Amino acid sequence: MAMSARVRTLSLRLCPALLLIVFASVNALLAQEKPAATPPYKDAALPISDRVADLLTRMTLEEKIEQLNWGWQQKVDVVDPTKTYTAETARQALGAEWAGDIQLTPRKAAILRNAVQRYQIEKTRLGIPVMFPGEALHGYMEYGSTSFPQALGLASTWDPALVKRIFTAIGEEAGSRGSSQVFSPVLDIARDPRWGRTEETLGEDPYLVSRMGVAAIEGLQGDSFLIDRHHVLATAKHFAVHGMPEGGTNTAPGNYSERVIRENFFPPFQAAVQEAHVGSVMASYNEIDGVPSHANRWLLDRVLRQEWGFDGYISSDDDGIQMLVATHHVARDMNDATRLALDAGVDFDVSEVPVYTNLVQQVKAGAVAIAQVDRAVARVLATKFLLGLFDHPYVDPDYAERINNGPEHRQLALEAARKSIVLLTNNKNLLPLDLAKLKTIAVIGPNAADLHIGGYSRDPGFGISVLDGIKARVGDKAKLLYEKGCKITTAPEGYRGWWADNVELVDTKSQVDSIKAAADAARKADVAIVVVGENESTNREAWAETHRGDRDSLDLLGAQNDLVKAVIDTGKPVIVLLINGRPLSVNYIAENAAAVFEGWYMGEMGGQAFAEVLFGDANPGGKLPITFPHTVGALPDFYNHKPSDHRSYEFSTRKPLFAFGSGLSYTTFKFDNLRVEPQQILPGATAKVSVEITNTGSREGDEVAQLYLHQRVASVTQPVMKLTGFERVTLKPGEKRNVEFAVTPEMLKIWDINMQHAIEPGVFEFMVGPNSDDTKTVKLTVAGLNGDTGKPAATAPVPAGSESGVVSTFDDDKVAANYGMWIAAGDSMSGGKSKSSIAIVEPGAQGSKGALAVSGENIAGGPFVFAGALFSPGPAPMQPVNLSGKKGISFWAKGDGATYTLLVLTEARSGQSGEPPAMTTFVAGPEWKQYTFPFSTFETDGGDLSGIGFIRVGNLGKFQFAIDQVEIK
Repeated sequence: MAMSARVRTLSLRLCPALLLIVFASVNALLAQEKPAATPPYKDAALPISDRVADLLTRMTLEEKIEQLNWGWQQKVDVVDPTKTYTAETARQALGAEWAGDIQLTPRKAAILRNAVQRYQIEKTRLGIPVMFPGEALHGYMEYGSTSFPQALGLASTWDPALVKRIFTAIGEEAGSRGSSQVFSPVLDIARDPRWGRTEETLGEDPYLVSRMGVAAIEGLQGDSFLIDRHHVLATAKHFAVHGMPEGGTNTAPGNYSERVIRENFFPPFQAAVQEAHVGSVMASYNEIDGVPSHANRWLLDRVLRQEWGFDGYISSDDDGIQMLVATHHVARDMNDATRLALDAGVDFDVSEVPVYTNLVQQVKAGAVAIAQVDRAVARVLATKFLLGLFDHPYVDPDYAERINNGPEHRQLALEAARKSIVLLTNNKNLLPLDLAKLKTIAVIGPNAADLHIGGYSRDPGFGISVLDGIKARVGDKAKLLYEKGCKITTAPEGYRGWWADNVELVDTKSQVDSIKAAADAARKADVAIVVVGENESTNREAWAETHRGDRDSLDLLGAQNDLVKAVIDTGKPVIVLLINGRPLSVNYIAENAAAVFEGWYMGEMGGQAFAEVLFGDANPGGKLPITFPHTVGALPDFYNHKPSDHRSYEFSTRKPLFAFGSGLSYTTFKFDNLRVEPQQILPGATAKVSVEITNTGSREGDEVAQLYLHQRVASVTQPVMKLTGFERVTLKPGEKRNVEFAVTPEMLKIWDINMQHAIEPGVFEFMVGPNSDDTKTVKLTVAGLNGDTGKPAATAPVPAGSESGVVSTFDDDKVAANYGMWIAAGDSMSGGKSKSSIAIVEPGAQGSKGALAVSGENIAGGPFVFAGALFSPGPAPMQPVNLSGKKGISFWAKGDGATYTLLVLTEARSGQSGEPPAMTTFVAGPEWKQYTFPFSTFETDGGDLSGIGFIRVGNLGKFQFAIDQVEIK
């Protein structure tokens, strides 16, 4: 229908007005729908430094201080789409995290942290996420996480690659639950096993701790710059000198010289910073040279940040800031303490009742500069951006449920437990046990039936005790008897004992009947496995007088020695497994048990792993990361001591009960063909030490090649030996492997007399072997730029007559030489009874006229039984000469088929100068054979040669051989 003219006119008049209204409405709507500009700090494409700078400008003082402590926990709120948590239940769950028995499952943990994080992101003014920290010493410390062997056990694997895999798994489990940072690894050097936290460490050696620590950090943080949600921020602790407290008591002073600290306690932390790029460092409770670490600017700023380049954030250790007032008395009050800590470089206050909150008023009052606060806040915010918390704040509860203590991680825990077990003794090769030959097995001891996983643990929700592991392996193939034998303490068994206060020893008189029952069980069995040591309530962090963990003895506690003696007195073979967190002085066990294992705390799969090792399904290959003393009176007993620490005790010994690096196998290994190439280098150059290892037994097994170093002469005293390399290798029976170690300039540096980290020219002894007490040595000379080697300049004369290189041909029917003299030699010179004679015989080698016949008899009686012939190159016996222009020794030999020794005496190695002469061997067979040995064989350049012996060593009885055409050329 057609529109009327009036209507049409009205429409034309209204259209412009309506259009204006419509356009205005649309623009208003568009303005409402158009998002505000995204602030730069929320732009993931920007560099972290730009995001931090932008966010800092937007924050109030109160918001900044909240980033420096856990104050947000006091006002927890949630946004939980799953309706699992309310604000109140979330506060209760977070507040109970330190309670020993809380069962926060992986799924609920993820939901809880998501809910708190969602509130922070969506409901707070700037949407700054929180970092959820946690403990992860040997597994994430929360219910249902995989429990791996305790740290000291992980160190016993001597396998950094395995440790990295383990901490990758730990990081993934922690991250899946919503945690973003863990307070691990512990990089303290454990030099006093009285200290209850020894179990938390990776041992007594700086190099071993460094390698294991770097592996752990790389596993936790991953290999990329940004840390994804499958990884977490690592925290290196406790910085520094925490592992050798005075008196062995927790938090006591570490007052050692700067050189000792730099040589021993700093290297693991420096490696953590410069190699592993650790994101956080925790200050230690103790003092150094009178300055508590939480107030030590030299330690936290000059060394950590300026020297090493650390760019992460530094946290306190629990109430470490409060201790500046209450314990150390270097601060008048908490305001003073916070100023000292912040000025020293402590960025974050982790105490349960934070004291950094008082910084708000101190800044307002002008007592603290806002720049100091901004510096600390910037470091914390940078860490949150590094972790991706602004961009990916939430985790998947389903994934958390699936990955925590799943089959893959449980299998990894089993592998770790197997590799951590150390076989200390195996008399008459009793082990492994042959189950087919056993009818009855007794399992005895206070640590056999319960799951012992060590401190900083929670219930993994699964675990196999030693008793359960043996039961499962034995099945119905033999009868199994179990007796507890005795109880150690009044604390709850297993990890719960770590939390218990006011722990007491159980009265030994009350254990008589249970010990008798254990001995009766042993009498009925073919073999007894006794599981003793310590438990989680006897070695632990001592954080109060009601919660102690340090000890003044390393003997077995309570009635355990009585139990072991009663079982051994039955006459049955006894195998002892030690479950403990520190070295123990188990002298009786070492002397009388048929076999001894060190298990430390083996983790949730420890029982199965031990059963597999016990019955030969797995071959032990672990090595001790710490020395075992005979008695607590021998402390300190670390292997890398200084040369003057050598005197024995009267009526006793300083030798260790078990040396650092010790550990046996069910097979045997041979180390030979040790060499260094080249034998002389300039400072800054590299070399290579090589050794061949052969499995000489009948089983596949693991051996750890250990490289130690000692500088012969330096401007400051050097350790008698220090670990500088190691490699764990698996060899089949008869298999030989060449193991190589790179000698780097950094390895040769010392803190010299001027406290400079430098290489001093000289002779470096490299020792290689299966442990610190069983090594072979090769020497490397580092020559200075002017050719100096650190060795004394040759002052001996070059002997006249030595120009041709010929010493003796014996063709003139005389026992004579072109220079020097020949002497019949033997141990009678040092009070022995052996004897020898020398004479000319015909014919000689290669059709020559004459040779030197050497005959005699070795007779017992001297300290070093030997006899033979000695060539003295000087004008008087044993007077040194300079033959450094020559390259080596050559001669022909023939004789009775025995093996003889070629001994080279120098002024430096004469047997009278503290070092034994160098030597090698040759065989005097029925036919003439030529032998040539370079001077390097004897670790000399010939510049102070005083004698060459052709001798029969050790073997008693008569001997006869001949030598000819002796040359030094």
